[in-house]
Amino acid sequence: MAKVIEGLYYSESHEYVKVEGEYGYVGITDYAQEQLGNVVYVDMPEVDDEVTAGEDFGAVESVKAASDLISPVSGVVVEINEDLEDQPELINQDAFGTWIMKVKLSDPSEVDNLLSAADYENCCK
Repeated sequence: MAKVIEGLYYSESHEYVKVEGEYGYVGITDYAQEQLGNVVYVDMPEVDDEVTAGEDFGAVESVKAASDLISPVSGVVVEINEDLEDQPELINQDAFGTWIMKVKLSDPSEVDNLLSAADYENCCK
C-alpha cells in the first residue's frame, strides 16, 4: 500500500499540497509515483507563472507513461524544485519529500475542497 501522510491535502488526480503559512508545496503522491514507475523527466512551470486549481501546471514522464500535473491550488509559483531537472528519480525515492513547485496561495480556503489523508486512501482503493 502506498504511503499517505496526515496533515497534507490531496487531489483525486494524485497531487498533494503541504501548506505552510501563505505558501503551498505541491508534488505528486507516493501512489502516483508507484503507478508511473521510474520517473525520467518532470516538466515544471516557471517562477512567476500563475497556476489555477484544477488546471495543468506541467507533466511527469516515466518509462511507462506521461501524466499531466493538475494544480490542487491557485496562486503564483515562487520556486520550483531545481533538483528535479537533473534528478527526476528523486520523486520515486521520496514522493512526499520531493515537492515540484512552491506556490504563494491566492485563496488558502481552496484546500477545503481537497481530500484528507483518509479520504485520499479511500480514493486509491
